[in-house]
Amino acid sequence: MAPRRRRSQQRVVISRVVTAPSPPARGLKHWFLKELTESQGKKAKPHSAPWWQVMCLTGVDYFSTLGYQPSIAFFAAGTMAPVATVVLVLLTLFGALPVYRRIAALSPRGQGSLSVLEELLPRWRGKGVVLVLLGFAATSFIITITLSAADATAHIIENPYVPHWVDHPVGLTLVLLAALGAVFMRGFKEAILVAVALVAVYLTVNVIVVVYEGWQLIQHPNLLLDWRVALFEAHPDPLKMVLAAALLFPRLALGLSGFETGVAVMPLVRGDGDTPAEELASRVSRTGTMLTTAALIMSVLLVSSSIIVTAMVPAEAMNTGGAADGRALAFLAHRDLGDVFGTIYDLATISTLWFAGASALAGLLNLVPQYLPRYGMAPDWARATRPLVLIITGIAGVVTIFFDADVTAQGGAYATGVLMLMTSAALAVAIAYPERRRIYVPIALVFAYTTTVNIVERPEGIQIATWFIVAIIGASLVSRVMRSTELRIDGIEYDALAEQLVTEAARRQSLRIIANRPNAGDRDEYAHKLDEALRSHHLPSDALILFLEVQLGDASEFANRLSVTGADIGGFYVLRCTSPAIPNAIAGLLLDLRDRTGAIPHAYFGWTEGNPITYLLRFLAFGEGDTAPVCREVLRKAEADPEARPRIHVG
Repeated sequence: MAPRRRRSQQRVVISRVVTAPSPPARGLKHWFLKELTESQGKKAKPHSAPWWQVMCLTGVDYFSTLGYQPSIAFFAAGTMAPVATVVLVLLTLFGALPVYRRIAALSPRGQGSLSVLEELLPRWRGKGVVLVLLGFAATSFIITITLSAADATAHIIENPYVPHWVDHPVGLTLVLLAALGAVFMRGFKEAILVAVALVAVYLTVNVIVVVYEGWQLIQHPNLLLDWRVALFEAHPDPLKMVLAAALLFPRLALGLSGFETGVAVMPLVRGDGDTPAEELASRVSRTGTMLTTAALIMSVLLVSSSIIVTAMVPAEAMNTGGAADGRALAFLAHRDLGDVFGTIYDLATISTLWFAGASALAGLLNLVPQYLPRYGMAPDWARATRPLVLIITGIAGVVTIFFDADVTAQGGAYATGVLMLMTSAALAVAIAYPERRRIYVPIALVFAYTTTVNIVERPEGIQIATWFIVAIIGASLVSRVMRSTELRIDGIEYDALAEQLVTEAARRQSLRIIANRPNAGDRDEYAHKLDEALRSHHLPSDALILFLEVQLGDASEFANRLSVTGADIGGFYVLRCTSPAIPNAIAGLLLDLRDRTGAIPHAYFGWTEGNPITYLLRFLAFGEGDTAPVCREVLRKAEADPEARPRIHVG
């Protein structure tokens, strides 16, 4: 036997325990799973761009609300719409913006508030919260895609130059969704370039309308005077007016969209630095700049457009079915700047609304791979972009058909998803920064109040979100069961004594492993276990006999990196590690020992007494159960050649 002298605990790192993959075939499958096939199972570094370009990607959602937010504000508050919009802007700048700047610092890889709550709540509780919030995120992002495309369809149909045969809202919306998905099938680089072009044109035409109409107000001050008189006739007490405007905030909450997607697309923001830490810090800083710039641009445009619309658009045109319903600025562009410019405005609005779903789609493409595959609750290919694009586009198509491409019908679900995520973000920040709770707790309460009011007034939103949550949890559990017999090991590292034992096994070309559930951990325990194995099995006299003990870790985790330590207990040699799934860890370690020593390991287990169904459920939920048969199944799936497979003995 090799010398038993103690050596320093220097660790030797080895690669993931898998059979080396064959070179990927160059074809459709390779293109479809490009991120995975080119990096042998590890997701490639995503495309990155300057912060202002990524702002355009997330801004197509945020800025596109100019297409309908002034109409929503007038419909909810009437002549008080500008005051209510100011309240919205104040909450944006002093509530949502500080919260999401903190979230960006807490989750610099785009995990969002979900990661903060996951860390605060251990094991299955944290993952349960994440799955529920992923349901709300899916609600927010999917409805963003479908609502924006449906609103783009409405602008197309309402344009005076568009022929009547185009008037098929569902079919046209599905075409727009397919086109959006096609852009992302090309990649993030193309999506960002399209977003930059669209946002540049869209902001330009909106500034032209706002400046022109603002100049008209200056030229005709009586219009502002008439609005002021009407405002104070309806609300003579300024304090009560502000209070009433604040109470109307939940109805204007759509104007807060964009912050969650802004954090979700953080990995696309290019950072600079000589080290990964410096690059990450740079990305966080630039994301904060991106969020602040977008919020300031939108705040100015929201307040100015609300004043212009309230003062310049006849009230009857703002009614349901009126010429300015849902498109107040487009109405002014056509009326005051002519149908040619109005059509240019419509084209810019239509394109931006169509592509507004891009920020939500990008958010989902960055968010989902960071959670579900890591939990074992989605197939490994879910870390690749293109399969997810197809799935998300398909779901968006189903939602569009379900809502009949009706913008109003989807508003409740959209607001519910957005507000629930903002509430969780504010709560996460309040918990993460206890010294600043007097600042963030009131913000969290405001968002909680807004969410509650929205749910009460539009319960269909929580109903849709519930369907998404149930679907995600159900699919996640099925995936977890189907993937339960994977190796589930991200790599193995050995300490010095464990490495010495492996070297000795390679020299002898014979290795016997006795699986042991540790009790006292003394010499008598191992001597008794060895006697049992000798009575039940024929062990070669020249074989190196090692005991293997796997402690159960956090069973809610799907995979981990095994850290194997060696121990000498009175002449008996023991390998120890911790894993969320005991049979999978044993199988992975046996395969690695085979590859390192060149010998086929033999592992010995005792029979487990009890109901096999109970043990199966224990394995699925807690990572332990009837270890021997599960370990055998993991080996069978991991190694196709029976002759090369480690041997499992039960006695």
